[in-house]
Amino acid sequence: MANRNMLNQTSYHGAGAIAEIVNEAKASGFTKAFVCSDPDLIKFGVTAKVTDLLDEAGLAYEIYSDIKANPTIANVQNGVAAFKAAAADYIIAIGGGSSMDTAKAIGIIIANPEFEDVRSLEGVAPTKKPCVPIIAVPTTAGTAAEVTINYVITDVEKKRKFVCVDPHDMPIVAIVDPDMMSTMPKGLTASTGMDALTHAIEGYTTKAAWEMTDMFHIKAIEIIGKSLRGAVDNTKEGREGMALGQYIAGMGFSNVGLGIAHSMAHTLGAVYDTPHGVACAMMLPIVMEYNAECTGEKYREIAKAMGVEGVDAMTQEEYRKAAVAAVNKLSADVGIPAKLEALKEEDLQFLAESAYADACAPGNPKEASVEDLKALFRKLM
Repeated sequence: MANRNMLNQTSYHGAGAIAEIVNEAKASGFTKAFVCSDPDLIKFGVTAKVTDLLDEAGLAYEIYSDIKANPTIANVQNGVAAFKAAAADYIIAIGGGSSMDTAKAIGIIIANPEFEDVRSLEGVAPTKKPCVPIIAVPTTAGTAAEVTINYVITDVEKKRKFVCVDPHDMPIVAIVDPDMMSTMPKGLTASTGMDALTHAIEGYTTKAAWEMTDMFHIKAIEIIGKSLRGAVDNTKEGREGMALGQYIAGMGFSNVGLGIAHSMAHTLGAVYDTPHGVACAMMLPIVMEYNAECTGEKYREIAKAMGVEGVDAMTQEEYRKAAVAAVNKLSADVGIPAKLEALKEEDLQFLAESAYADACAPGNPKEASVEDLKALFRKLM
């Protein structure tokens, strides 16, 4: 079997990288940008860091901000109509996963109108054409949506999130500028950072993992493990480390998939509107314990990458426990809760069935039944 690896055509990294947006737009001959960004980023002037550059360069654009934290089918449908009305020819997605996921879905439907029913994009949709060109500018260090072929949409009516996996949605340019992340509050920095760690650890242990993606994931775990605390404290080194670490994790997991920590997090987000990174952070150590027996020696490398000392002298049981403990400690240090107060016993069956049907579940290294998933959810109570 061939292992496929897909990345952006171009990516820019480092402070001030957003200046390259103008150069890329001009070089491509684009005429008008459809700027997807959420209301809070507009309110606090983050989006303006990019639109000011467009203004100075005389580049036309229109802003679309009907985007929720967990973007909905309606957000996408309204965006498709707005894109058509704007007569734009490319998208600039500014924000976290919500802005970039919305942009991807809009871009795919514009290029493939036969998929205008947003639900038809679930799973691996057989689209024929690349989406509208996207320049992705992350403002959070977590989702890595700027370098993945995945996006997630919430079906409010059915109380579920669905994952879309489409090689045609990859942004052509990623602008990973830590200065764009400097205004993130502590809580968001922590939760998106733990999302990135979940990407790295699940990508490293998923069934499809192989040598190239292992290289990305171990390096991402190392960078995130030593950078997240500093990023939460808003240090320059921490912000720069997380900007890079989350992107490297995306280079890996986008190509090999994830596991049930993400399946379960998607479900918690759909039912309780739990922030995705918080849900991932709560589920990750629980799922790591569940998966441990099916991971060979990989937890030894995870423990080392997380900075645990004396790993080589540990038994397999010891280094597996050490890896889980290191993840738990990082999560606690950055203020992530260990329990979900909203979780109810009567919801467990629906939650477990939804997680079981999620597109990320098949990649988990250990098979999980609906009853297994119920038991894992119950540990959050």
